[in-house]
Amino acid sequence: MALPPLPVNPLVHRPSGDPRARGRTAPWRAALMASALVLAVPVAGCGVFAAPEQLRGNPADAEMLQQLTPGVSSRADVTAVLGSPSATSTFDQREWYYISATSHIRPGRVPAVDKQRVVVVRFDDRGIVEGIDQKGQDQMRDVAVVDRTTPVPGNDRSLLQALFGNIGRFGPTAAPETVPGANGGLGAPTR
Repeated sequence: MALPPLPVNPLVHRPSGDPRARGRTAPWRAALMASALVLAVPVAGCGVFAAPEQLRGNPADAEMLQQLTPGVSSRADVTAVLGSPSATSTFDQREWYYISATSHIRPGRVPAVDKQRVVVVRFDDRGIVEGIDQKGQDQMRDVAVVDRTTPVPGNDRSLLQALFGNIGRFGPTAAPETVPGANGGLGAPTR
């Protein structure tokens, strides 16, 4: 007596040797695999294509700042420990600024600043450290860059004028013996 054939249910997992399982995949399984692939691509891109961080400027670490003592350290001591400042105060040499930033550049994007820090070293009239302040990114002002340009006198040239503008502008060059003073300032050559 032969057994009746089993009903085909696509949601039931069949062993790979079962002839009814060949060539069939459950629709929910294909949708699950496709959605996992779509979700995995952006997540994988975050770590694989991330640009390395670059340190810019003159970082004044906390360990370096501990070597400086207000009221004792001089300008020479600050230069020996921190190096030359990134900037100084505009009208006098009483404040030195050590500016540092950590940035990264991703392919096809503009450079982005992650962390920025400014260390301000103030001196008294004798050149002795009066105080040290640290300013983080939250204490800095955003400066809007103006996108205007200053007009330059002259004519606005098209692309063709820029490429072919010098054609016919200058005459033929003169031979050296006809140019006055060409022979070492002696005038016309003697023959």
